[in-house]
Amino acid sequence: MNEITMKMNADELIMMALREDISSEDVTTNSVMKEYCKGEVELICKQDGVIAGLGVFERVFKLLDESTQVTFSCKDGDTVKNGEKLGTVVGDIRVLLSGERTALNYLQRMSGIATYTRQIADLLKGSNTKLLDTRKTTPNMRIFEKYAVTVGGGYNHRYNLSDGILLKDNHIGAAGSVAKAIQMAKEYAPFVRKIEVEVENLDMLREALEAGADIIMLDNMSVEDMKEAVKLTRGKAQTECSGNVTRENVARLVDIGVDFISSGALTHSSPILDLSLKNLHAV
Repeated sequence: MNEITMKMNADELIMMALREDISSEDVTTNSVMKEYCKGEVELICKQDGVIAGLGVFERVFKLLDESTQVTFSCKDGDTVKNGEKLGTVVGDIRVLLSGERTALNYLQRMSGIATYTRQIADLLKGSNTKLLDTRKTTPNMRIFEKYAVTVGGGYNHRYNLSDGILLKDNHIGAAGSVAKAIQMAKEYAPFVRKIEVEVENLDMLREALEAGADIIMLDNMSVEDMKEAVKLTRGKAQTECSGNVTRENVARLVDIGVDFISSGALTHSSPILDLSLKNLHAV
C-alpha cells in the first residue's frame, strides 16, 4: 500500500478508529503526562508469523503527530519470530500512549490474516490453483484485510459489489433460473465484465455453461462432483470452488484442478498475531 493509496483510502478510516478510541481526550495519559516529553517505545513480536500492516501502524502515529518517527527492521511479508524486536516509535510520549492500541489493533489483525493466508497458500504450492479471499470482511476494514491477504500470498476476489458480477443462489432465485440470470447480466453489464455463476450441482453447471458463464463457482459440492465439473468445464470457463474452506480441510481440494479456491476464513476467522509496544522511556 503506497503513500498515495493510503492517503486516498486509508486515512479517513484510521481517523475514524482514532476517534472511536479518543472521543474527547485520553484522560489516563493526560493525567500522568501533562506536557510534551520525547520518548521511545519498541515494537515486539510475541508470536511467530507473517507481518503485515506496518505502513498502517506508522500512519496511526503520523496522523496524531506528523513529527513522530517510526523505524522498522522488517517489511510487510517477512516472517517474524517470538521475541523479535520489529521496530521503534519515537515522539511525544502522549502520542505514543494514545495511539498504541489503535496502531496495534491494525497491525495484529492484518498480520494474523497474512499469517493464516500464508499457511493455506503454502498447502497449495505446486498446484496451479490460486487462493482467493471473499467479501466476508469486517465493516470499514476491507481495504486493510484484503491487503493483508495479498501480503500472505493470496489474491483478492471482488473488492466490492461494483467490482464484478457474481450470480449467487439468491440472484438466481430472483431471476428465475441460471440461464435467465446470465442472460439478464449480459444484457445489463458492459461486455468487458466477466460473469461468474455459483452452482450447487452438475445440472446447474451444464445450464451455466450453455448460457455462456465465464467463471463457474462450485459451491459446497462433493470432491467427486467437483472433479467431474472441472472435466465438463475445461476450455469453456474458469472454475472456482468455495464453501467452508479452512486450513484444516484445504488439502482435499488441491488435486481437483480448479483455477481458484476461495476462503472466507482468511478474513473472518484468522486469529490475530500477538504483538506489543514495550519498554517506553524518555529520550
